[in-house]
Amino acid sequence: MSFARVRALVVVGLLAVLAMVFVVVALVRDTQSNAGGAKGCPEGWPLADVTLRERKDVKINVLNGTDQPGLARQVADEFTNRQFQVKKVASEKNPIENIAVLRYGPKGVGSAHLLRAYFLDNAKLDFQVERKDDTVDVVLGGAFQQLATTTEVNQSLGDLGSPEAPPRTCPA
Repeated sequence: MSFARVRALVVVGLLAVLAMVFVVVALVRDTQSNAGGAKGCPEGWPLADVTLRERKDVKINVLNGTDQPGLARQVADEFTNRQFQVKKVASEKNPIENIAVLRYGPKGVGSAHLLRAYFLDNAKLDFQVERKDDTVDVVLGGAFQQLATTTEVNQSLGDLGSPEAPPRTCPA
C-alpha cells in the first residue's frame, strides 16, 4: 500500500469520526426535545390532530342552515365530486346567517383547516373540545354562494399556512 493511499484512508477516517462527533453533540444539545406531541402539555388538555388531511381522508356532514330546500344535497354532491367522504346530509335546526359554520373536535383540526380554504377562510369556526370523532360538520348559511375553485382553494391554503392547535389544546 502506497503512502498516498494510507494518507487518504487516514483523512477519510478522521472526517468520519468528526461527523459522528457533530451528530452526537447535536443530539445531546437539542433544545427542541419536548416540541410537538404531548410533551409539555398541561394535564387534561386534549391533543389536536394538526395534520393537514387530503380530501379523500376528510369526513364531513353537510347541514342546511338556510330555508333554501336541497342546498345541503347540492353542496354534498359537490364535496363528493371533490373526493370528500360525505357521511350525512341534513337540515340544521337553527338558521345560520354566515356563509358557513365548521364544527369540529380535536381530531378534526386538520380537516377543518382544509375545509376553511373551500370557503376562502370566510367560514365561522366552532371548535368543540368534547367532540370525539374526526368528522367536520359543514353548516351552510344564508350568505353561502358557492364553493371555491381548485385554484382558489390552493391559494387560500397558501394564505392560511399550516393548521394550528386551537386554544387550550396541544398539537399531536
